Amino acid sequence: MTMQKPPLLYLVHRIPYPPNKGDKLRSFHILRHLAMHYRVFLATFVDHPDDWAHVPALNTWCAGVHAVRLKPTSARIRSLRGVLTGEALSVPYYRDAGLQAWVREVVRHEDIRQAVVFSGPMAQYLEGLPLARTVIDFCDVDSAKWTQYAASRRGPMAWLYRREGRLLSNFERRWAGRADVSSFVTRAEADLFLADAPHLADRVLAIENGVDAEVFSPANGGERPFGRGGPHIVFTGAMDYWPNIDAATWFAREVMPRVWTTLPEACFTIVGMNPTPGVRALAVPERIVVTGTVPDVRPYVHHADVVVAPLRVARGIQNKVLEAMSMGRPVVASAAAATGLRGVTGVTHEEAETPEDYLAAIRRCLDPERGRAMGLAARQAVLDQYAWDAHLKALPRALTVSGSVQPEAVSA
Repeated sequence: MTMQKPPLLYLVHRIPYPPNKGDKLRSFHILRHLAMHYRVFLATFVDHPDDWAHVPALNTWCAGVHAVRLKPTSARIRSLRGVLTGEALSVPYYRDAGLQAWVREVVRHEDIRQAVVFSGPMAQYLEGLPLARTVIDFCDVDSAKWTQYAASRRGPMAWLYRREGRLLSNFERRWAGRADVSSFVTRAEADLFLADAPHLADRVLAIENGVDAEVFSPANGGERPFGRGGPHIVFTGAMDYWPNIDAATWFAREVMPRVWTTLPEACFTIVGMNPTPGVRALAVPERIVVTGTVPDVRPYVHHADVVVAPLRVARGIQNKVLEAMSMGRPVVASAAAATGLRGVTGVTHEEAETPEDYLAAIRRCLDPERGRAMGLAARQAVLDQYAWDAHLKALPRALTVSGSVQPEAVSA
């Protein structure tokens, strides 16, 4: 007789399907892994109209789903209440009475005693629940991200971002103290959090991201999407996300003019959904291409001569870097984007900071023999180090009372 899997509550700030953005890749693979061990009851927000069509697909992995429409404009207005209540603005942004009521009812009706939270602000829905075991996957130290943002702003926005960093840090530490286990996407992120909360060291672990090496394989590169000219330098990412906007803009304005001095036919292609007007304005015929949403990012990555990740603000492992490495492409990343990456600079990838660094690294990658060797080493590093299930096996262990939360539990 087959025993029924125990029920589990999974709280996610954005619908974890389709896995077409960095956070959704992680939340989806967590969902898929949890579904192997539990009957998952998912509460989540849908912040893009196109994603409503994907809600029924969640029944493949979930025993129950409650999805709530999140309108960004209304959520921003709602978040401003935090100024009056002394909260981090991120917390009321994701506050919904209907979702809270569903969570309480499903926990009662299904007798749920275990929960996984994806993204810190969703921890507010744990309040008052009779749970025996909770895991919060903070992914990144979001409070540090807001503090970084503040450094690039002036006036009221700098004050607001510093405030958000400080109050969100307090929120993160408070809920990490109440959870049984807290996880972060890299050891560096975990250590950054523990610098302000050393007393939680025995309850914090790193669960690294992975990549589906079969999906992101050179064999699935598709047809060449580029026109004439080249070499083709590619950057991928959601282009309504400020760190991606900043990276693409900086690279187009500061790096590409130097590239064109020695490679006049080089083309920079920015691939990603929802490009802002500022990103679209970067386009220059035959020199800079802004694609907007594409049906499949893999052909752009596979046929790129070099993939770049010039993020100046980055937290955790970048999926865009792992995917390019998995497809065997030479990658040039900023130090921030490469933090925590299991690779060897100059062997599996290149790192750069200044425009001159990027030009030199790109030229090294364009050497046919060196570029091919780097691509092969990059893919092997992914195969050896970045299997999703090898990392995520730590989650079911963390959800048991006797489970280990030592870092070695998540080694690939």
